[in-house]
Amino acid sequence: MTSSDRLLVWTGGGVFVGSLVICAYSYIVSWAVPREIDWPAGGFDAVVFSVFALHHSLFARTRVKERLARLIPPHLLRSVYVWIASLLLIAVCVVWQPVGGLWYRHAGGIAAAHFAIQLLGLGIVAQSVRAIDPLELAGIRSQSTTARLQMAGPYRLVRHPLYLGWILIVFGAARMTGDRLVFAAITTLYLAAAIPWEEASLHAAFGSDYERYRRHVRWRMIPFIY
Repeated sequence: MTSSDRLLVWTGGGVFVGSLVICAYSYIVSWAVPREIDWPAGGFDAVVFSVFALHHSLFARTRVKERLARLIPPHLLRSVYVWIASLLLIAVCVVWQPVGGLWYRHAGGIAAAHFAIQLLGLGIVAQSVRAIDPLELAGIRSQSTTARLQMAGPYRLVRHPLYLGWILIVFGAARMTGDRLVFAAITTLYLAAAIPWEEASLHAAFGSDYERYRRHVRWRMIPFIY
């Protein structure tokens, strides 16, 4: 890998982290303020997020990767994907139109329970990322051609624990504004819709091993529900 390649992948990793920080700031600070309700804004936000989701899903497909590999060096393919996804996530947060409204606001012991739920979600996300390769996730390291099927830790609970952790975080707020609710609903619906595609890719990659894993771990992202 050349010095310019290293600059690209490490800068992309920084942009990836930055996009997560901006998204977290938007959720924690910007979208915590109840405003006058503007439900049509939620439709705009859904359309904007769909651009991010479309890229996120299509770029992950094997055929698309094969075609892009003709234009982009294979060792930079993951970094380019992360670059685009990160910039699109930042754009979603920047152009987000306030939905407004306040669905509920809990305090005291109930608020503490909400916080515990979000901490649990954060812990599941952290353990899930730890089980895979954080540097690969950030696009700094190329995807391994000998990747192993993850079945330990939170992967024994559901097949997509990252998604479970995400749901607990975004729906666990003690102060649920319209913006937080719309963001949580849009992102969760996208994750649920993307799972069949992702599992098709996993089945293609791991074959019978993944079939055995699916039989052993029944639930996709929410225990006893889905």
